[in-house]
Amino acid sequence: MRIAILGGGHGCFAAAADLSEQGHQVAWWRRHSAGFEPIREAGGVLLKDSAGQRQIPIALMSADIAEVLGGAELILLPVPANSHEDLARAMAPHLVSGQVVFMAPGTFGSFLIDKMVRQLGNLAEVTYAETGTLPYLARTHGPATVAITIRAVRLPTGVYPLSRSAHAMDVIQRAYPVVHPCGDALSGALMNAGPIIHPPLILLNAAPLQHFERWDIHHEGTTPAVRAVTNALDAERMALREALGYGAPHYPLADHYNGDRWMYGDAHKRLTDSGDWRETIDLHHHRYMTEDVLLGLAFLASVARKVGCEVPVASGLLAIAGAIVGRPGLGRGPDPGARSLEALGLNELSVPKLQDLLRSGIQS
Repeated sequence: MRIAILGGGHGCFAAAADLSEQGHQVAWWRRHSAGFEPIREAGGVLLKDSAGQRQIPIALMSADIAEVLGGAELILLPVPANSHEDLARAMAPHLVSGQVVFMAPGTFGSFLIDKMVRQLGNLAEVTYAETGTLPYLARTHGPATVAITIRAVRLPTGVYPLSRSAHAMDVIQRAYPVVHPCGDALSGALMNAGPIIHPPLILLNAAPLQHFERWDIHHEGTTPAVRAVTNALDAERMALREALGYGAPHYPLADHYNGDRWMYGDAHKRLTDSGDWRETIDLHHHRYMTEDVLLGLAFLASVARKVGCEVPVASGLLAIAGAIVGRPGLGRGPDPGARSLEALGLNELSVPKLQDLLRSGIQS
């Protein structure tokens, strides 16, 4: 299958190498072609994982998005949610009916990108899907090397519009057999682990993150107190899913720490043992803040406002984050810079009408 990968981060490196090794024809786009030069010189991406290391050639690497998207059945976006608007503009002239755009994860980007593409004049029947996390725990080790610590074993995925879920699953599962349907795109967005695991880790570790050059939020930063906050935040997420009628499994984050039932299986110790997450995290600019707090957690809070669920932990974390980044309104209502139902123009719809829209995909 021809698969287009858009972006240049850790997940893009991992996907390009992994999917190429599986035998798929991978076309990889980055905005600046200079980023591909070390990979071309090396003869491919050097992939490191539990099987050792080997060089994986990539079929096509290009800064021409039309060339990369042409003929692709699956378009993979393993990128931060704050890049979705730019990618929607870049993709809009080139998307065609039948293609599946897969966000890993999505933060309700399914709806956002489709809305933007349609506003830009492309009415093709493109299907969008989003899952709860990246298919890989991975980090780049230089400009042409990626280390995959573990691959996901379960990827709950929501589809927009839900009416085309069977088509989306057929396409995505050819690349990622561990993908399984979890309902519509809102259900998929509320499977996103990033806004649950990362906000407590960075906000409750703010002092060591700003004191030490490098700090591992998953190792020294994961203490019983932090875990207690994470569990309470995740309980709010799961209560919100239940209030919307989304059934189990909800993939409680506690399973990430205790056993092998979570999306990555038994992964926490392998993550901390790798040392790859001992890093510098700028509380103003790192994606854990700009994506998982200011977009993902703010989106969760907006859904809670719509449903009438109390989310005091989410609201409190947003208020703390707002104090750090200079946006004091966070946590107290809609924020024009956040991703929210209000910002997406969906706040006036009743919950049943919203779910009808997510099923049909018909946007006025």
